[in-house]
Amino acid sequence: MLRLLILYLSLFLLNLSNALADNQHLSIHAGDTEITVERFPAKGKRLFIWLPSEAGRQGINTTLATQLVAQGIETWLADLFEANFLPIVESSMEQIPVEQIGALIDAAYSKTRKDIYLVTTGRGAIPFLRGARHWQMQATSQQGLRGAILISPKFFVETPDPGVESRLMPIVESTNLPLFIIQPKLSPWVWKLPLTVAALEGSGSDVFVQRLPRVRDRFHFRADATAREDEVTASLPALLRHASQLLNSLPQQKRTVATNVAKPPPPRVGKKESQLQAYRGHPIPPALRLKDLQGNSIDLQQLRGQVVLLNFWASWCPPCVYEMPSMARLMTRLKGQPFTILAVNMAEDKSTIRNFIRTKVKVNFPIIMDKDGAALKRWQVFAFPTSYVIDRQGKIRYALFGGIEWDKADIVGKITALIKESN
Repeated sequence: MLRLLILYLSLFLLNLSNALADNQHLSIHAGDTEITVERFPAKGKRLFIWLPSEAGRQGINTTLATQLVAQGIETWLADLFEANFLPIVESSMEQIPVEQIGALIDAAYSKTRKDIYLVTTGRGAIPFLRGARHWQMQATSQQGLRGAILISPKFFVETPDPGVESRLMPIVESTNLPLFIIQPKLSPWVWKLPLTVAALEGSGSDVFVQRLPRVRDRFHFRADATAREDEVTASLPALLRHASQLLNSLPQQKRTVATNVAKPPPPRVGKKESQLQAYRGHPIPPALRLKDLQGNSIDLQQLRGQVVLLNFWASWCPPCVYEMPSMARLMTRLKGQPFTILAVNMAEDKSTIRNFIRTKVKVNFPIIMDKDGAALKRWQVFAFPTSYVIDRQGKIRYALFGGIEWDKADIVGKITALIKESN
């Protein structure tokens, strides 16, 4: 067995060294901008143009490019952060000129005459969709571009505060490019797929979706990747090839795109701080009737008279894990007062949750089970963790998304003030 592993490793390193020896650096001009592209040539008829996400280029991009070469897929790695002297932050994605995407498509097709697929992760989907639409409007025949493969795409303007309606980026409802979406299931984005797919199909896109069980967003370049995520990363080249095959099965045709697209909102500068703030939505909460880990039914309506901290969480969510010990300390601090915590778990099985609270975090409050995400949808939860503080009259008073220290003085003060209010 060891000899077989050594043989596989030797073959992989040989293929890697050969691919790296053959790669080239190209200079693509888009107006006055020079875009440096690392090209990994292959003999097949497909070509991937890979744009880094808001996290910037990762080492895995080179690894995947070399593995795709072995499958006959040429890959171009284009760094538009560097070309435009942009910092590697999410807001920079808004500043990538659409003409540069078109220049990459034209250069790739004129040089190789291959079928072209755009590939990216996260927020990279937005400049790719905008650039592809601009290219479609300018190109006479639209030859070459067969679609886009999007890994964990971020289609929304931002993560809204609880109670605030979420907004899709305008390009999502104005694109008709064939798409293959790869969506990890351990992600809040998976719950938004029905909305985003409907918007994309409504504007004429053909959409394929592949959900990945037991992996998180950015699984292929996470520092804390699990064994399962490493396994899926190893199979990613085959999945990408499969995605290109499905997109290639669609009839190639000139697609008419919408001429008017709403102007996108200005990008947020800096990271949004997580803080408990006054709830901005309708104060009367949706129904919440679920069973806890022991099988007991819990009805939020029956907790009238108590202040309730309602927390939506998942064991795979680092901010959720971070804040849970402080929730337990808060529960201990307010013991004997009309206060309780309900932690609503997002669609994990009982054995996973029991293992989590046995080995990771000790809790002294009920864990209740939202097996199919129905409660999440009613409460319009957009991110994990999301928390609501409900007063003794049953109205939502405070909310936030993101993890915080719940036993800090200002938080305790707000909750204590609600406890003191007359029922």
